[in-house]
Amino acid sequence: MKKVIYKFFVFCFFVSVFFRYIYKWPVFLKNKMARLRKFCAYRRLDRPYTRKSKYRNLSYIKTSPNIKIVRFEGGNLKREFPARVDLVSREPLQIRHNAIESARLTANRYLEKKVGKHEFRLSIRMYPHHVLRENPLAAGAGADRMSTGMKRSFGKAIGKAAQVWVGKPVLSVYVEKKHADSAKKALLRASKKFPGTYTVQIHS
Repeated sequence: MKKVIYKFFVFCFFVSVFFRYIYKWPVFLKNKMARLRKFCAYRRLDRPYTRKSKYRNLSYIKTSPNIKIVRFEGGNLKREFPARVDLVSREPLQIRHNAIESARLTANRYLEKKVGKHEFRLSIRMYPHHVLRENPLAAGAGADRMSTGMKRSFGKAIGKAAQVWVGKPVLSVYVEKKHADSAKKALLRASKKFPGTYTVQIHS
């Protein structure tokens, strides 16, 4: 009888551990992940009705989000290089600041590995002026009591983006002529972080 009771309590213990930790593990991971919309949500160029002024009655938004780009110039800034490799956009779109920072890190890491820390200069040729807004809509039980729908749907500022037109250089790498191919590969890798399609142009 005692063995049966012992096995029953052991079974209950493992069941409680399963439903407390293992069963809720995917939900735990889902809550910890960054909640960002896909590129397609912000690719269309919008007129920026998001004026920010030091005068309260002239501002359309309360605060302007901080950009996540650490630096716009990297590499060797004191040296002049004969060749320039540009990543040029082939369509008009918006690029979020976190995508710009991700592309910068990717290109910088590849160039440091293949060319050297002092053999290139990486420059970001755009600035995220445009403020992205989003009207939060509640979902689930009781959402109709919390959400206002399209009433006063101007939205809150959630981030910034750079507006890019056709033929606009997005990133530029300055290197020696013998390293032009490595710079081209670095920009092609960085373009995977951006929405849209791009071409690489080499100027010497």
